[in-house]
Amino acid sequence: MAVSYKDLGFVNTRDMFKKAFAGKYAIPAYNFNNMEQLQAIMNACGKSKSPVILQVSAGARKYANATLLRYMGQGAIAMAKDMGYNFPVALHLDHGDTYEQCVSCIDSGFSSVMIDGSHHDYEKNIEITSKVVEYAHKHDVTVEGELGVLSGIEDDVVAAKSIYTQPEQVEDFVKKTGVDSLAISIGTSHGAYKFKPEQCTKGADGILVPPPLRFDILEEIEKRIPGFPIVLHGASSVLPQYVEMINKFGGKLDAAVGIPASELRKAATSAVCKINIDSDGRLVMTAMIRKVFAEVPKEFDPRKYLGPARDELEKMIMDKNQNVLGSAGNA
Repeated sequence: MAVSYKDLGFVNTRDMFKKAFAGKYAIPAYNFNNMEQLQAIMNACGKSKSPVILQVSAGARKYANATLLRYMGQGAIAMAKDMGYNFPVALHLDHGDTYEQCVSCIDSGFSSVMIDGSHHDYEKNIEITSKVVEYAHKHDVTVEGELGVLSGIEDDVVAAKSIYTQPEQVEDFVKKTGVDSLAISIGTSHGAYKFKPEQCTKGADGILVPPPLRFDILEEIEKRIPGFPIVLHGASSVLPQYVEMINKFGGKLDAAVGIPASELRKAATSAVCKINIDSDGRLVMTAMIRKVFAEVPKEFDPRKYLGPARDELEKMIMDKNQNVLGSAGNA
């Protein structure tokens, strides 16, 4: 039996993006797989008064059970209200790759879905995206499409190299599919290893600096579809302090490089209305868990290592909302 997202307390992304575009900020889209990540996201967005998109990947649905994740999201809204927070929350399928998967999410209460047909040829991408849009819009669910390919690995999404979005295709794609937002490729990448060392330069502090994002492509896209919501995937900064902490406490992350916060802030003031962040959350939690195990090796209570990881993730998300995406105070 189908469930409406409205009955679960979620909103779709339509009004979110209108306000973000007008206010020159981006909505944070944070992936979650467990309770601690979800607690951190909701607490941070409540405290910073930021709208949020809770993202569930296909991998997360397999790991945590699709029904459980949906009710976790619903429970998180109830928790936020109990704590006196009031901010809009969307529940979004990240990188849906089939029509059937998108329909399953829509029928189970998701308020937004992404159909990623970017691995197909252009006409096939239009065909599958249009089919999802037709079904989603009957249920007032918003749809994100994708043009261009991001390199890297994250869950089930794997690509050896990036293919930049071709600006001359976007107007035709949006018109033919009816999508509500469009993910583009301008140099971001999935995972913690976004760039090879030889692609980067070395800063004064010795930290690798990646090649700049292709804002020229973004600007051309904005000209062709003015006012249309754009999405950036693979936008974690791979925060050096947490990479350093992981390595200090027994990890091995070599040449992990992300997108500079300054470039994300610039993107958030443009037509980019949604910025996806997953890897940074994973790095923060891993760093704190490793730290606890290294400093207190006898610890075996999950609350004693997942709790500090959750609290640190909350701090990071508040910083992202305030200083990178600019969404704080816009609930």
